Amino acid sequence: MDDYDKLTPEEREKKDREDRERERQEQATLPYSWTQELSDVDVTVPVPPGTRGRDLVVEIKKKRLSVGLKGQPKILEGELCKEIKVEDSTWTLEDNKLVLIHLEKLNKQTWWENVLTHHPKIDTTKIVPPNSSLSELDGETRGMVEKMMYDNQQKQMGKPTSDEQKKAEALAKFQAAHPELDFSNAKIS
Repeated sequence: MDDYDKLTPEEREKKDREDRERERQEQATLPYSWTQELSDVDVTVPVPPGTRGRDLVVEIKKKRLSVGLKGQPKILEGELCKEIKVEDSTWTLEDNKLVLIHLEKLNKQTWWENVLTHHPKIDTTKIVPPNSSLSELDGETRGMVEKMMYDNQQKQMGKPTSDEQKKAEALAKFQAAHPELDFSNAKIS
């Protein structure tokens, strides 16, 4: 990483492009494809056309995953790179040719480098998450985000933040209720 910091912007862009291409090629060799969000991982495993659910052997465990056809070598098998919530993870067979596996992450704050630990890794520092809309957030989180946005906007304009405004209002009320006190030399923090 220290070497990366020494590169010029053009060299960084070239290295990033080369790394993405290498990752793409490595991922293309896997017997499955996968995508992820912060909360979950979706794995798609191609199987022979006409495969039925009863032909499959799929095991989803807290730290292991395997998919195969009965009586044949496993298509994929190994240790998951992170733990999952087994009770919230599922698999389905789509169009008798794709096994769709949904893995619910135990830690919803980390990106996975790979699905199975023995497979090639991706650079998770280069992941750009999709923007979420404020309307998708729960009420408490939305309120916090809106307050942070407001406070940031106030700071940029050199105006007091919402907390500073509340303190000033409380002081003004206290002063109005106690005109006999002299606040001229008071330092309020």
